[in-house]
Amino acid sequence: DGDDTSVIIDVLRQSGAVTGGDGDWVVRGRRDCALPGIVDARLAGTSSRFLTAVAALTQSSTVVDGGAPLRARPMADLHEALRSLGADVEPLGETGHLPVAVARGSLRGGEIPVRGDVSSQFLSSLMLIGPLLDGGLVLNVVGELVSRSYVEMTAAVMRDFGATVETNDTTVRVAAGGYVARDYTVEPDFSSAAFPLVVPVLTPGRVRVVGLGRSVMQGDSRILDIVADIGCRVSHDGDDVIVERGAADLRPVSLVMTDCSDLVPAVAVALSAVRGESRISGVGFIRNKESDRLNDLARELAACGVDVTADDDGLTVTGRHPVDGATVDTHHDHRLAMALSLMSLVLASVRVRDADVVSKSWPGYFDDMRDILNTQTADN
Repeated sequence: DGDDTSVIIDVLRQSGAVTGGDGDWVVRGRRDCALPGIVDARLAGTSSRFLTAVAALTQSSTVVDGGAPLRARPMADLHEALRSLGADVEPLGETGHLPVAVARGSLRGGEIPVRGDVSSQFLSSLMLIGPLLDGGLVLNVVGELVSRSYVEMTAAVMRDFGATVETNDTTVRVAAGGYVARDYTVEPDFSSAAFPLVVPVLTPGRVRVVGLGRSVMQGDSRILDIVADIGCRVSHDGDDVIVERGAADLRPVSLVMTDCSDLVPAVAVALSAVRGESRISGVGFIRNKESDRLNDLARELAACGVDVTADDDGLTVTGRHPVDGATVDTHHDHRLAMALSLMSLVLASVRVRDADVVSKSWPGYFDDMRDILNTQTADN
């Protein structure tokens, strides 16, 4: 029920394509489905990019906009790609950012270059509309493809709905032909589950995440390997995943996290409990997430007494020194809010400003984590 999900549901409900609720949804797709004239994506970056591409399928013009932090995020590569395919994409503010007006224009399929080192969401957005374009779509990846696992997950879901998709290191090919309806169960979210899963690294104990073992496609499942490498025991009980640690020593690690970059805040917090130098690399591109997720994360962790430095490619963490408590800023970033709250397990207190930014992906985070975190709500 996070912002990305609720934005998509709200827009498709207004379009008459979605009915249902409480976790079960019915989608009735049709070629003439029109989006609302104005789409407010709030802070939902993924949704804003997916809906921008979908808006290019419709004859009527759709304005895609969002809150100030979302307006600051880069969109130029997606906008230029849609223009090169014939769509009408008109900036209503700063070029390459939201708000933007989108309509079908002379949209067609074809072969276009797309940078791979900014955001995999641009590729996923274009892939999703590929089966509905005459002649299909060929995307030639320029530069390094970051977060490749998300591209592969997009392709897997598309195949589940009848699309033909081929991917390799440099090219994504999507055949024309549309989609077919089916029943579909969405996997549990490893990106969010990472936050409770790293808790035993910070403080000895045992955490069970119910049903998480049903997830099979997500690159962020690597969090289980990471906590095991640090020194925790990982096991499965049916579909449940269990991470536990007693008094065992923790080990520093060196991690290339290009394909699982959403894990960086949770992992960086966990590494603050490990003596010795640990390294996270291959994630320079996450400076363009909801926040500058390297410098902002390093700054707030330092306020919590963590010995951490940020560079162009990642973070170096060498443990922490004692501080009684800290007040930290979230920088409009849900993953920073969730990660920094975990420092309360090792400090007397942590005050997280603008903590409700967790609504982006996990609105009930603080309630759900009450058994782990000693949370209190303050007016600010």
